[in-house]
Amino acid sequence: MARRRDFLKGAAGLAAGLLAGSCLSDSSDTPIQKPGTGPSGDDNPLRKGRTMIVDSHAYVFPPGDEPAGHASPQKHLAWIQAAHAGHHQPAWRVRDRAPASSEPLAPKGFKNLSDLPDVNFRVDHERGRVVWTIDGEDYTKQFYPPNLRNLEFTPHSLIAEMDYAGVDVTLLHTDPMLIRDSRYLADSVRLYPDRLRSMAPVDEWRIPTETDAVIRELDTAINQLGLHAIKFIPPLGYLGSSAPWDDGPYRPFWEAATSWKVPVFFTLGTGPGAVSLEDQRAGYLNELGILMRWMERYPETVCSLTHGFPWRVFLDGDGLRLPPDIWQPFRNPKCNLEVSFPVRLGDLFDYPYREVWPTLEAMAEHVGPAQLLWGTDMPFQNRFCTYRQSRDWIEKYCRFLGPADLAQIMGGTTARILGL
Repeated sequence: MARRRDFLKGAAGLAAGLLAGSCLSDSSDTPIQKPGTGPSGDDNPLRKGRTMIVDSHAYVFPPGDEPAGHASPQKHLAWIQAAHAGHHQPAWRVRDRAPASSEPLAPKGFKNLSDLPDVNFRVDHERGRVVWTIDGEDYTKQFYPPNLRNLEFTPHSLIAEMDYAGVDVTLLHTDPMLIRDSRYLADSVRLYPDRLRSMAPVDEWRIPTETDAVIRELDTAINQLGLHAIKFIPPLGYLGSSAPWDDGPYRPFWEAATSWKVPVFFTLGTGPGAVSLEDQRAGYLNELGILMRWMERYPETVCSLTHGFPWRVFLDGDGLRLPPDIWQPFRNPKCNLEVSFPVRLGDLFDYPYREVWPTLEAMAEHVGPAQLLWGTDMPFQNRFCTYRQSRDWIEKYCRFLGPADLAQIMGGTTARILGL
């Protein structure tokens, strides 16, 4: 547990003041800072008349072999192992960098994490990557970016990146591979209350069978720890039930979650069982249909789609081809869309990503800048470009976007959603 809190050491007096009797205890008396109410709120860029730059998508997380909100380090590593099995980043043999496959890590995907192959899956702390062994050979894969010693990315690390790239505020995301620990996220926000906001994690796969427990956990994260939004990943819900995630066993959860008046960020997939490219495209449109039903049922709740669309499903030669129906959810002004390309397509297209400019222009036309929000997936976008370049390819090269458009996309939309 000592390493779990190592990230707090660098905050010196600030950490001591904020964490005395802090959220490490269930009975904290320290007030949670809500959006726009930090102690140096007068430094808010909007009040100074300049555009606020807000990254709607980043992470902080402890080392991969710590629990990170899971029941044990082993449970956490199982999620990492399964995630590495199917991710498109290349794997290689350590001794000679010969190309290899990562599929043997989890032949059945996420379906049975307690029965993964025993390949001595482990964290290489010095090199900041995972390693596994098959038939006496070590293999690795850079799903994580290659600059994370101990395979961790602390709030201090993120702030250093933000300062250098000129990013004012960042919204922290959650994912079971990285972080499901609401208290770690709350601690991170407390260290930098004017710079960080955070989503609350949800164990989607537990909702059908442990509804009340999941609701209590989310209630704690939002109403006691003061987290600012909800992250919901439907593909993880399908691990526990094939039922659509907008109703049925999910109804009690949504009735509670939407009552707390915080935005919901969805990471949609292509639905259960989709294998062929055609089925994945159809499955994604079906997921958008479920989203539209959900928005009809909860019309007052603001929502957003993370990552944009599943871009690799819609690749067409040296560009992207999107079906007309994909724009329908955004007729609802409460539905927003993330602008995030380098992390998903940076292995196929090079900076400044000219191949996606027509798609961003279509997003501006069909969704509108007021419903588009810039996001990077930091630190993972560092596999392909610097943090500053993840701004520059939009701000310097996409000349079809005017100053007012950029002000919305690069910060205004997220600021509105979070009430900054």
